[in-house]
Amino acid sequence: MIYHFKEVPIFYDLTGEGPYMLLVHGFLESSTIWSTIVNDLSGSYTLVTLDLPGHGKSGCVAETHSMELMAEVVHSLLNYLKIKSVSLVGHSMGGYVALAFAEKYEQNIERLVLLNSTTTEDSADRKQNRERALKLISVNKRGLINMAIAHLFVESSRKHYASEIAGLTKEAITFPTEGITAMIRGMKERKDRTRILQNFRRKKYFICGKEDPVVPISTSREIALITDSKLIILQGGHMSWLENKSETVKILRFIE
Repeated sequence: MIYHFKEVPIFYDLTGEGPYMLLVHGFLESSTIWSTIVNDLSGSYTLVTLDLPGHGKSGCVAETHSMELMAEVVHSLLNYLKIKSVSLVGHSMGGYVALAFAEKYEQNIERLVLLNSTTTEDSADRKQNRERALKLISVNKRGLINMAIAHLFVESSRKHYASEIAGLTKEAITFPTEGITAMIRGMKERKDRTRILQNFRRKKYFICGKEDPVVPISTSREIALITDSKLIILQGGHMSWLENKSETVKILRFIE
């Protein structure tokens, strides 16, 4: 289904019955990533999924897709659907969007789940990597996407998840270059929202991969402690909903 944000088409879908749960995908992903768990959760929740701007079937809305702007897209969708309250789950970059949403619209969140994500801003090294990615994508988009998606998985498991990596890569290559660069700029410019999560008064969770190559488990432990969030550690890396589907589903089904 399509709705429009400032005249730009945004793809979304609704599945299931029960209280609302909004699932927000990460960088170089789309709402299709949730297909592996939607059926398992649809008996417990009405699941709302969307393609963030410049990803999947959604158009681009700006040269920089800041996390604040992405949060406005999410809020606009909920208003369009007349949904007042959701359990909000954000994977990786989707967690950055969820935190930006929580900063402004806490009253619309029942529970906040950061899935393989963090509250911190980019380190100086990570910002430099973003700059390199912005330069590389104009000359070797396929190479950048191949490398970025492969590095989401623990190196020792990449062969096992070869078909999933190929599928994610095949879809991401279809995303417009301007959508990818807009999101890279948005992630590079995002601010630290540890204090936002610390002050968030509803239920809050970190679901983390023990071997996450993107968000070190030591970082997740520290932030969960600082923010008084429940920390759930699963086997695997940065893609818990793929690498540890049954446990991820169980957690999301029974969060209170």
